[in-house]
Amino acid sequence: MKFTTTAFAAAAAALLAAPAIQAEDHSEGAMTEGQIKLEKLLEGRVAGEPQSCIRMLRNVDLTIIDETALVYKSGGTLYVNIPRNAEDIDDRDTLVTRRSSSSLCRTDIVTTQNSMNGFYTGNIMLGDFVPYRRADS
Repeated sequence: MKFTTTAFAAAAAALLAAPAIQAEDHSEGAMTEGQIKLEKLLEGRVAGEPQSCIRMLRNVDLTIIDETALVYKSGGTLYVNIPRNAEDIDDRDTLVTRRSSSSLCRTDIVTTQNSMNGFYTGNIMLGDFVPYRRADS
């Protein structure tokens, strides 16, 4: 199910503005499966200041959440990127990133390919990377 760009942009802005995602506050209506998955992934974590770039070391894991976000894990930190065209994210696609350094930045070109046949399927327009770290007990 595709959301209109306006509705999704409003939901994405609310997600980035909140220090923590609250399950009780669903003012934008019903949550998508991707939003629910992201909320569970970030449970017990606190958002930090958005960053335009993150270092891409060999031990960085990527989780693609359909129509919602890209989540990069580095050590104990999850960096959430909600692309401007998040509705185009498909976890069956392979991301191909062209970078000019060891960092991944919101200005880098990210294309998608069908993971079965390698055909080009689109572009992803990255946003800021929001770091989420475990809340201190």
